[in-house]
Amino acid sequence: MTNAPAIHARTGSVERNTAETEIAISVNLDGNGTYEVSTGIGFLDHMVEQFSKHSLIDVTMKVSGDLHVDQHHTTEDSAIALGQAIAQALGDKAGIGRYGAAYSPMDETLSRVALDISGRPYTVWNASFTQEKLGEWDTELIRHWFESIAQSAGITLHIELLYGENNHHICESIYKGFARAMRIAVERDARKGGAIPSTKGQLGG
Repeated sequence: MTNAPAIHARTGSVERNTAETEIAISVNLDGNGTYEVSTGIGFLDHMVEQFSKHSLIDVTMKVSGDLHVDQHHTTEDSAIALGQAIAQALGDKAGIGRYGAAYSPMDETLSRVALDISGRPYTVWNASFTQEKLGEWDTELIRHWFESIAQSAGITLHIELLYGENNHHICESIYKGFARAMRIAVERDARKGGAIPSTKGQLGG
């Protein structure tokens, strides 16, 4: 009788402390979308919660940042640390689907997100907002959040707003699309037999 190979928990945790932010993040790629998020920016909290819920990646994120300066450091560093935790949880990426894509409708808005956990970070962003803030969050930072997580997690990421008018809907549609694409990409494919999904035998470089 052959024993099945052990399935290891795919978890990651990162603590990132600088003069600008103090961050503690943990993730479980095989979770059920449980989250505990506190960044000090309400709308960013809401978006990370949406990411967790729709990707089924458990996320604990606690951030204390220099919001008396502005929101840039908190936004950027939270995305960097989250990407690092995801990369840690993925390990050598053996057996994952690697690619993911999702159309995400929200009322009058439709966005498309496609990604490859390639180890080669790159972001294509084709979306825009018509107001400067969502809640208290500067909308110019939304693109930067995605660029930062793609860089630190090693993701080739394409985001496109196909159409939409309501800025809240546009942002939420993009985050939910990213979540659904990530859910597909990080899931293990039993047919791969634990192989790394690349003819090179490794991802990245």
